[in-house]
Amino acid sequence: MNSKLFLAAFLVLCAAPGVLQAQAPAKVPEDAPARIHPLPPLREQAREQQEWLEMRMGRILPRLMDEYDVNMWILSMREYAEDPVFWSITAPTTFAARRRSIYVITREEDGSLERIALGGTSQGGIFEAFRSTRPAPTQPTAELVGAEQWDLLRELVEDRDPENIVLNVDPVWAFSDGLHAGEQEVLVEALGDEYGKRVIHEPRLAMNYLALRLPEMMPRYRKIEETVHAIISEAFSNAVINPGVTTTEDVVWWMRQKLRDLGYTTWFHTSVDVQRAGGIDAAGPVVIQRGDLLWTDFGVVGLNLHTDTQHLGYVLREDETAVPVGLKMCLSKSNRLQDILLAHMEPGLTGNEILANTLSQMQAEGIDGTVYTHPIGDHGHGAGPLIGRWDGQEGVPVRGDAVLRPSTWHSIELQATTPIAEWGDETASCRQEEEAYLDTEGERHWVFRRQSKFHLVW
Repeated sequence: MNSKLFLAAFLVLCAAPGVLQAQAPAKVPEDAPARIHPLPPLREQAREQQEWLEMRMGRILPRLMDEYDVNMWILSMREYAEDPVFWSITAPTTFAARRRSIYVITREEDGSLERIALGGTSQGGIFEAFRSTRPAPTQPTAELVGAEQWDLLRELVEDRDPENIVLNVDPVWAFSDGLHAGEQEVLVEALGDEYGKRVIHEPRLAMNYLALRLPEMMPRYRKIEETVHAIISEAFSNAVINPGVTTTEDVVWWMRQKLRDLGYTTWFHTSVDVQRAGGIDAAGPVVIQRGDLLWTDFGVVGLNLHTDTQHLGYVLREDETAVPVGLKMCLSKSNRLQDILLAHMEPGLTGNEILANTLSQMQAEGIDGTVYTHPIGDHGHGAGPLIGRWDGQEGVPVRGDAVLRPSTWHSIELQATTPIAEWGDETASCRQEEEAYLDTEGERHWVFRRQSKFHLVW
């Protein structure tokens, strides 16, 4: 698509009445308490999500199909065997594929997209139902079944005669491998030999459609992330923890219940654990004691936007009024490693290149750490490049070779290991995870803010 035409379309979309507005990077004072933001009523949530969907299909997808020179993208699935992309092309009022749902997206000569649904619904006007233009004994019904759907698909493809057809089949990227084996078998048969030969594999189409984020999503995402900070702050306080009595499991279930009460959900079971001088007896529930270094891994979902956050807390001893210097140093080193990583997250580099550059500087600065950062968005472990794994500091084959792009979100996940003088030089691992994003220009920002001080239990 002509770049000037795309820019003009982008500006029109941004200026259109009723379109959600983007938000500038957050400037949150370090000491300002994080606030809880309850989710709006379900109807308002659905309206907001539908606006995002319309913008993604109208703004992001045409650009990607042009970039990868894709003429036609066919997504076919059955009820409860949905493609991972399904949840990002359908209305928020859709909870499963309808019997068999086939979506055909064709790039027109002017760069616009024709979006056709064979089965299922229009998804709030995103797709149009296809009706045969050929003579037939009967017209297709609203509920297409069996061979009728495949006959219509073949007719649609023949009429458009695409030079290439992308199907979601890929051995590496799960987000680009949503076409089930049985579904692929009948789909390819329906296409026939001529069009079957035009099938190509372009995993970047599905991957980057999921990875690229709208600036208009950021205001809501920032409120969700601030809510995460607020819940952790309360969980790691005397409002929840009574040293010598409260267990880590008690805190886990308090956090899970708090989420549910606020209308949020989670995509993994919350973790809470402790480190302490002399180690932990692993048998039985861990009772939180004074002098413990607290840690949580907490994932929240609101409006299908996922977060993944790890924070640290400290339980003061009776004679303490501040966190031990050694633990402060540990957190400081972890913060420094965050800075190093963000500085090296340059658009156009692969995840493996970013990892190598980060680790090189980390080692030069004498930090003992590991980096295992991942994309986030429509999924917790989202589509896009991996920047290390906790067990793969030499780089991640293939998945680490994906290129970092602007307009993407990432969980900056890493840890720094530091000897703690107050623990007789036993080491502590300061594990942190915080949401950051690349804006449309590729500049890096924290979604809300990063943790630079411990949550305290007195």
